[in-house]
Formats: sequence, structure tokens, C-alpha cells
Amino acid sequence: MKNITMKNLNAMNKMTNKAQKGFTLIELMIVVAIIGILAAVALPAYQTYTARAAFSEVTSAAGGLKTAIEVCGQVNNGLATCDTTDNDNISALQTGAAVGANVASVVVTDDTAVITVTAGTNSGLNGETYILTPAMNNGAVTWTFTGTCQAAGYC
Repeated sequence: MKNITMKNLNAMNKMTNKAQKGFTLIELMIVVAIIGILAAVALPAYQTYTARAAFSEVTSAAGGLKTAIEVCGQVNNGLATCDTTDNDNISALQTGAAVGANVASVVVTDDTAVITVTAGTNSGLNGETYILTPAMNNGAVTWTFTGTCQAAGYC
């Protein structure tokens, strides 16, 4: 009889061991806390990433104008006539460049051909500016950029 009871106890132990598989509440709480910490770190990085991606449209808006001003500067050996009042190609490019969800305006300054592109106020952007200043150096146009996009970390 003693033998039968031991077999029954062993069988009951196996059944209770199988029934007790799973995670404890504290283990689940630790996992949820770790996921929360990771999300808190990842969300601001993701928002900055999406704003930078949106700002790439702003920098692209200046691309065609840069090329047109470079050609104009090399043909005319100077930048004085490379603006929207003296050059129809640059005027048309300025109008076309201003079209975009993240571009508020594109302006080419008269007589200096400085390109100022202003971002819109959507996609995490707050009206940052991207300013390209041309200079003639040995028959070639070189560019320097400034603007509030540098402080925001978008350009």
C-alpha cells in the first residue's frame, strides 16, 4: 500500500508542476516598465527623424534654383543679373520651387541671388529658414548656407 501512495504522490506532483508554468506578476511588470523606458527614449528620436525628413523637401526646393544661378553666374561672369527680375528661368523656378507640403516660401534676392527657403509649420517644422548665399570665385559659383535650420539640427 505504501508503494501505491508514493506513485499517486509522484503523479500529483507532476500534474501540479505542469499547472504552475507561466510568469509572475512582478516579471510582467518589469517587462512593461522596460518597454515604457524604451518607448520614452525612442519617441523623441523618431519625432526628430520625421522632422528632418520633412525638411529635406525644403533643401530640395533650392536645388533647381542653385543650378540656374550657377549657370547664370558663369554665363554672365557675375551674379548681379541672376535674380527673378532679370532672368525668366530663375523666376519660373522660384515659383515652382515654392510648391510643396513643407515649403512655405522660396525667395531669390535681387542683385545678390541669395536663396531663402522657409519651411512650413507642419510635420514638426516651425518655419525654419534655409539660406544659400552665392559667391563668384574664379568663374565658379560657391555656396555658403545659414539659417535657423542649423540650430534646429535639420541642415
